[in-house]
Amino acid sequence: MTYYAPLVSALVTLVLTFVLTTGKAGIIVQDIPNERSLHDKPIPRVGGVALMAGVMSGWILLFGSLAWWTALPALGLFVLSLADDVRGLSPRMRLIGHFIAALVAVSGAGVALLWFIPVLLFVVWMTNLYNFMDGSDGLSGGMALFGFGCYGVGAWLAGNGAFALLNFSVAAAALGFLFFNFHPAKVFMGDAGSIPLGFIAAALGVWGWQQGYWPFWFPLLVFSPFVADATVTLLKRARRGEKLSQAHRSHYYQRLVQMGCGHRNTALAEYALMLLAGASALWGIGLHREGQGSLLLGWGIVYLALMWRIDKHWQKYQFARKKVTDV
Repeated sequence: MTYYAPLVSALVTLVLTFVLTTGKAGIIVQDIPNERSLHDKPIPRVGGVALMAGVMSGWILLFGSLAWWTALPALGLFVLSLADDVRGLSPRMRLIGHFIAALVAVSGAGVALLWFIPVLLFVVWMTNLYNFMDGSDGLSGGMALFGFGCYGVGAWLAGNGAFALLNFSVAAAALGFLFFNFHPAKVFMGDAGSIPLGFIAAALGVWGWQQGYWPFWFPLLVFSPFVADATVTLLKRARRGEKLSQAHRSHYYQRLVQMGCGHRNTALAEYALMLLAGASALWGIGLHREGQGSLLLGWGIVYLALMWRIDKHWQKYQFARKKVTDV
């Protein structure tokens, strides 16, 4: 029966997303366009409720293999983030909740004292960066599909079918969500979906590392399309002295959409990047240490080249817009 868990996750998410978007909930909780938005009209922001319901439905069938220090903090973050979607919470309250969830996960995973603080910060950062990258049709759902699917394959290759199914259930829920979220999006996941997803990505990544299924760098490379964009954008904004909590549209994926690639093409390009990053991460598990280092260095060069190219096109785009405005 446990083998049906991913199917259950996908179906629950699919059906519940349809119900929520066609009912009153879709009207009550909407994403209103602001400085960060790439959309010009309100869109229901209830997809995270359906997605998390799908994940938990699949996980219930795998209850014997489920770690409480992953499931309970994820549920706690879901409740906290749903309250933020509906009423709005202060950044301080949200961050405290993120740190508490990360502390529970890192302690539960049994991370050694030497690694405790770096891993704790990694979990908090993953929790937040997933939310930062949730701003274009199909992007976050696609990263969940490819990222957790890759985790599942890695766990399966390591011989742990139950842990693989836990990850495949998250990927399947993301697939059900994408049916409504791919361009043109009919629903967004909101913080109630993106915050728990980011946490789960970090927590399951740490769990697999602690169990010896993959090296410590594996989760970073699997989710590197999000990690690289969010981290570099944050550092650049900090260097410019911008208020980091302020809404913006300076992520690389946002600039691609603004420069004319559109939501659909940006998502497809990101999917290709996600697939390549995940496949190379799985391949890299079997390499010797020097080979793994070369793999990571290679990906660092790839991301620097991609960012350099987008920055150059962005400068030309801004210059062209300024000329039109001046005329």
